[in-house]
Amino acid sequence: MKININENYKNLKESYLFSETARRIREYSAKNPDKKVIKLSIGDVTLPLTKSVISAMHEAVDEMADKDTFRGYAPEYGYDFLREAVANYYSTFGVTVAPDEIFCSDGAKSDVGNITDIFGDNEILIPDPVYPVYMDSNIMNGRKITLIKASEENGFLPMPDGIAEKPYIIYICSPNNPTGAVYSREQLKIWVDFALKSGSLIIFDSAYEAYIKEDYPRSIFEIEGSRECCIEICSLSKTAGFTGTRCAWTVVPQELSAGDTKIAKLWARRQATKFNGIPYVVQKGALAAISPEGHKEAMECVDYYMGNAKIIAELLDRKGIWYTGGINSPYIWLKCPNGMGSWEFFDWLLENAQIAGTPGAGFGEAGEGFFRLTSFGSREATLEAIERLEKLL
Repeated sequence: MKININENYKNLKESYLFSETARRIREYSAKNPDKKVIKLSIGDVTLPLTKSVISAMHEAVDEMADKDTFRGYAPEYGYDFLREAVANYYSTFGVTVAPDEIFCSDGAKSDVGNITDIFGDNEILIPDPVYPVYMDSNIMNGRKITLIKASEENGFLPMPDGIAEKPYIIYICSPNNPTGAVYSREQLKIWVDFALKSGSLIIFDSAYEAYIKEDYPRSIFEIEGSRECCIEICSLSKTAGFTGTRCAWTVVPQELSAGDTKIAKLWARRQATKFNGIPYVVQKGALAAISPEGHKEAMECVDYYMGNAKIIAELLDRKGIWYTGGINSPYIWLKCPNGMGSWEFFDWLLENAQIAGTPGAGFGEAGEGFFRLTSFGSREATLEAIERLEKLL
């Protein structure tokens, strides 16, 4: 063929991080079929959907089987009943957003990758280490990316100190994936003030807000001034076990404008053209997930995972290994022992304990020497992993 391709794709790493870890695990298992590998690597949930969600989805399936209640294409932005329910959910922790500012989708990962469609050639500001989609989606568009280093010294919570005061699109994730670190209100206020002063936009990923147990913001819209400079993307994947069911939302305040152009209008137009909406059955399940009873059930699952996180964190405390996360986040970000590199520790842990985590270097250069473990395994698998690590570390 003689067609042109998007040359920016050649600037991506050859393999997506989690594809590479999966490949190494497969190769190890093929050579060692008698050894059971415990996966504390990819952030996928293991508990089933809750009773309220399953009941609602069963009812919705029955509706789809009746010509009088059958539904075809869903609204691109979500049914009104779900948008209103999401607005009510925000109100439970003191945040006011209007239903027409909420755009429901099939996942936070999709929205994080797709939101770049509506923006021009802006400089991108991303903390390092970083959830790969922030980086890769902007590389695909050929954008200039500036990294701000997170480190042990700043608790993996970088601030805008010393950053040139000019317009950026800024990505912030709190609780953070991969590090588990959480920004305080005071820290987020500094970021919001920087965005307002510099004319920047913050894309705030709050996918893990349900895991916050202490007094930290669950939404960027808890911060004064944020409606003039922030978009928030949230998901039910880790809150209600929707990793295989797929439902999320993006909040775009009506105040948010670039010049005289409303950002919400651009996002609405993009979604109407390129997205056909979430299936009715899934939206009914999502409605149940954020109902009072459904949310109570979901939080029982969150507590289960955080129990796993506590078990992992207590081991690291006993071994004197530095880490962040594990208190308000399902991720534990630890410093590799004995000065090992991230991939070196990955291979060593797999070979000697048959435990798989995620190398910090896969999330960026600043992640070298660190390692991510997740608490999304079963309790039995987590306890077995701890028993192996107790003997090894």
